[in-house]
Amino acid sequence: MTQFDGFGQPTTISAGPGLDHWTETQMAFLAHGATTPEHLAKTLEADPQFALAHAVKGLFMLLLGRRELVQTAQEAADSARAADQARPVTPRERAFLDALDAWLGGHPSKSVAHLDQVLLTNPGDPLAMKISHAIRFVLGDAQGMRRSIEQVMPAYGEDHAARGYLMGCHAFALEETGDYGRAAASGSAALEISPDDAWGLHAVAHVYDMLAEPTKGLNWLQGREAAWAHCNNFRYHVWWHKALMHLDLGQTDVVLDLYDTLIRADKTDDYRDISNATSLLMRLELEGIDVGNRWEELADTSATRTEDGSLIFADLHYLLALIGGRREDATAKLVARIAEDGTTGQGEAAMRMANPGTAAALGLEAFGEGDYATAFQGLSKARKHMQLAGGSHAQRDVFERLTIDAGLRAGRLDDAKAILNERSAKRAGRDDTFARTRREMIGNQASPLRVPAE
Repeated sequence: MTQFDGFGQPTTISAGPGLDHWTETQMAFLAHGATTPEHLAKTLEADPQFALAHAVKGLFMLLLGRRELVQTAQEAADSARAADQARPVTPRERAFLDALDAWLGGHPSKSVAHLDQVLLTNPGDPLAMKISHAIRFVLGDAQGMRRSIEQVMPAYGEDHAARGYLMGCHAFALEETGDYGRAAASGSAALEISPDDAWGLHAVAHVYDMLAEPTKGLNWLQGREAAWAHCNNFRYHVWWHKALMHLDLGQTDVVLDLYDTLIRADKTDDYRDISNATSLLMRLELEGIDVGNRWEELADTSATRTEDGSLIFADLHYLLALIGGRREDATAKLVARIAEDGTTGQGEAAMRMANPGTAAALGLEAFGEGDYATAFQGLSKARKHMQLAGGSHAQRDVFERLTIDAGLRAGRLDDAKAILNERSAKRAGRDDTFARTRREMIGNQASPLRVPAE
């Protein structure tokens, strides 16, 4: 039977406790809550024939970016279709099933298109809004994120239970498209409405990163820890942002302490956690900081992921770990697999392996080998399309920094300066400590950067 969930959306679910669990699932998902899987499991326990919940489970699995979870996602899709046959669902719900099938078929952009159709007829559906936002983030589609959110905003009045989370998504989309003032205002307003909106809070942290205002960023995060304490592994990412701010202030001891006690306290193999850790260690090494043996466990984990190929964003961060840990064989294996996928693979993931993946991977491998001319060639070629790797400006900036430093070490000072200028232009014309330091190096016609020992 059709009932209405906590957001007023028509939902084909049996009578009983399942509907409450389903609303709780969505609320937890919107807040990046660690309890999301628990609520989803309770929903399916209450109603095993709830097709929409099966489809959403499959989409969640694909968002985790792990090859071994594709089979779990396929099983969820099969369960969703079987449930739809047994108890036909609404067109809105069936679009989620279609979205899952499209992504399983290798086309996440088509998955987003199905969700966009939901939002045309159900603009106040926060589940479609948030999943669409999440997939576009993986695809690096900042303009699409913003456009999608702004199209549905009129449906989120002051009485809408997800209004704060929508504003948090809008804040992030605004920041990623360079509208920093409005992004900060929207993120702040999101927290006022939904104090657990970690996404909106972190969007404001992004603003301060882009505007080279680390002290203001630290002040923003200070005292708001409760906004991300409830999170799944997203909480590590917010601590990562805090570490970036301390790094910009030159407080590397604080950075390493945050790394050990919070960012990497749990040695998970989630690619998002690996990306936090590897990009932070690489930033430290580029500043000449000895990170000790911290690369080892990251390299051990990443060496088991060389055949994954789910997301180029993940693969490039596994590659950072292998380079940092001096795992030459595993590095070569991963680089070769990325290139092969880009040549013979199918679907949108393969397209991104081809571009920017292959050039970036070859550039990173060369950087690890100390061949900075080749590194600069590959990385500078890849940077033109690095947006397609997904993630945020802040996350992709580690590759920008490596490109600049490769250029400096290769003696390509004019080229490195040009990239610095482009980097600053995206930051409202501002230079952070990294940029100021590199400009001084260029001005001195020297590059006294620490090259990690072999």
